[in-house]
Amino acid sequence: MAQPFDEAERAAVYRAIYERRDMRHFVPGPIDPATLARLLDAAHHAPSVGFMQPWRIVRITDPSLREQLHATVERERIATADALGKRRDEFMKLKVEGMRECAEVLVFALMDRRETHIFGRRTLPEMDLASVACAIQNMWLAARAEGLGMGWVSIFDVDEVRALLAMPPGAKPVAILCVGQVEAFYPQPMLEMEHWAKRKALGECVFENAWPQGEPDCAPAPGPDVPPGV
Repeated sequence: MAQPFDEAERAAVYRAIYERRDMRHFVPGPIDPATLARLLDAAHHAPSVGFMQPWRIVRITDPSLREQLHATVERERIATADALGKRRDEFMKLKVEGMRECAEVLVFALMDRRETHIFGRRTLPEMDLASVACAIQNMWLAARAEGLGMGWVSIFDVDEVRALLAMPPGAKPVAILCVGQVEAFYPQPMLEMEHWAKRKALGECVFENAWPQGEPDCAPAPGPDVPPGV
């Protein structure tokens, strides 16, 4: 019989889960190379469907390239605001990224030639994206354990980022991650603190044996997508 972690170890795992935040506010200071290596290795040890390991990670060390990435994010931020209609002004007040302040910018992408991987993807081809999301979550939890903040930026033009990073045909950027020192972690998800949305009750999202009839589902209200805020 497999043995569970001891009480302190379990508490540390759950603490990282519950205290992880999508950070947008960073303070100056580099990340120790050994720490960054641990974060990348944590990402690389994520589960993946068919063990395809579809994540590809581009570390941005060129300041001019970071500025170009920031510019495409800013253009999409304004386009997103325009698409939100009556919530435009509310959205524009939100800080949605910390690309200029964070110590490290990492772009997570899907590999090229993914169509050759069939195992686990014949009926669910999007499992490659799910696998990359697992790698991002691994890094997020590891960063929290290291006392570092991390933010997921998803507001960008895919083709612009693909071109900026010279990605091969078929590869696709999924996330721009900001990683760095923070003064403090938000006590709640920032978008919840800003009254943009609130966490649903667990019972709204967990069903038994079948989808409940006549019950509201756990999908967000119709409308344009907003950046991750958890």
